[in-house]
Amino acid sequence: MPALLHLDASARGNSLSRELSSAFADAWRAEHPEGDYVYRDLAAAPVPFIGEGWTELCDAVLAQGNTDLDRLAELAISPAQRAAWAVVEPLLAEVRAADVVLIGTPMYNYSIPASLKSWLDQITFPRMSLAPRRFVVATARGGAYSPGAPKAIYDYQERYLRDFFAGHFAVEDTVFVNAELVNSRHDPALAHLRDKHDASYAAALEAARRLGKEY
Repeated sequence: MPALLHLDASARGNSLSRELSSAFADAWRAEHPEGDYVYRDLAAAPVPFIGEGWTELCDAVLAQGNTDLDRLAELAISPAQRAAWAVVEPLLAEVRAADVVLIGTPMYNYSIPASLKSWLDQITFPRMSLAPRRFVVATARGGAYSPGAPKAIYDYQERYLRDFFAGHFAVEDTVFVNAELVNSRHDPALAHLRDKHDASYAAALEAARRLGKEY
């Protein structure tokens, strides 16, 4: 039975990244009515930052020479490690149960929200693979960061996530759906770019729905 884990990270309750991720999720659920669907709002219910107990658990993983995710609970010996594992276990279980991980995220200050980074930190251990799971990232970006745009060099959102999933999780199948120039909705100085934003958002919405049907 296929399974989808759906995460949102925007601080805005009515954000475009949430609309895009919902479009994918709705299409996916229509195609897989019997599939498992789990939703987690990282902004409304933030995942705590990693602490020293997590670093101890990470050291224990390194000491055993491989990352056997089924044995992580056995490595949590000290009270601090057990407390860290209590946070990690449900998060990691959700990821491992999923065939597709869907992330809706805005670009904040050229990168990702702290809420998403905290989730990534909690579920990541050395030499850990999440292949062959598929990742889909639906983003909303205030400016234009596509290849060829003047600010493309400042895109530490897609570049970071793509490199992270490939480098840490051995996941090569990551697809991005980006709506750009979102600030043209709010900033009078960018109002002349609203048509380009509308076209970008419409294309992203169509892509999200199409991918939801395909995955």
